[in-house]
Amino acid sequence: MKKAFSLMELMVVIIILGLLAMFVLPNLTGKSDEAKDKLVCVQMKSVAQTLKMFKLDTSSYPTTEEGLNILIEKKYFEDGNTPKDSWGSEFIYLSTEDGFDLVSYGADKKENTEDDIYYSKCNQ
Repeated sequence: MKKAFSLMELMVVIIILGLLAMFVLPNLTGKSDEAKDKLVCVQMKSVAQTLKMFKLDTSSYPTTEEGLNILIEKKYFEDGNTPKDSWGSEFIYLSTEDGFDLVSYGADKKENTEDDIYYSKCNQ
């Protein structure tokens, strides 16, 4: 006698798996983007620490025109490259009256869209 699953048993298993997927997948979608946003804030904090070291050494933050490139010239980044966000784009450096801000244009890589991430708005 050959042992195998009946068609009814297979259908029950498929229905159970479908129900599980129906409840689990919506909770997982969007978490990747949220994790990338949080990672960008962590990366920005690291760059901010480097900018603060630069200020300690030079008594001022770079100008917007100098940007993060001055940190490369002065050998503040070991690998000689500016840091990139989770989507592979360089951070935008802005000199402000209070110091500086860093910007990532997010997944769409377009300025002034709702997925832009600002260092000043990351939970510090």
